[in-house]
Amino acid sequence: MSNVLLEQADRIADEALRQGRERGYAPLTVAIMDAGGHLVVLKRADNSGIMRPQLAMAKAWGVLGMGLGGRELARRSQGAPVFFAALNAISEGRLAPVAGGALIRDAAGHVVGSIGISGDTSDNDELCLIPAVQSAGLTPDTGDPL
Repeated sequence: MSNVLLEQADRIADEALRQGRERGYAPLTVAIMDAGGHLVVLKRADNSGIMRPQLAMAKAWGVLGMGLGGRELARRSQGAPVFFAALNAISEGRLAPVAGGALIRDAAGHVVGSIGISGDTSDNDELCLIPAVQSAGLTPDTGDPL
């Protein structure tokens, strides 16, 4: 498999939104991209904020572009703020180096896509993406061991 499939992406997004509802989180928005950085699925819960799609996509695009999970990107951005400011300028604001974004890996460990969730705290967004990605038989790479 070279890319996350539409059926998998739909399943992941639906499960992430379900996780958010069950946990009582603020309304979430979920963006899933394929390995080439193309948007496959974008879903917004009712009443999710107007900037949430852009934030979710920036989380997904940033982890994919840098090849690192959101937590690792966040750590690196704290240690190299000038570099990440340059990355943000180069990417025209399409990079959000925070938790809530993860690479999606297949069973062989290959990157097949990425996910970004926005709506609650970044930590809570991440708590929803982990079981959501796993529900499709794939592995989330948040930048921290699971």
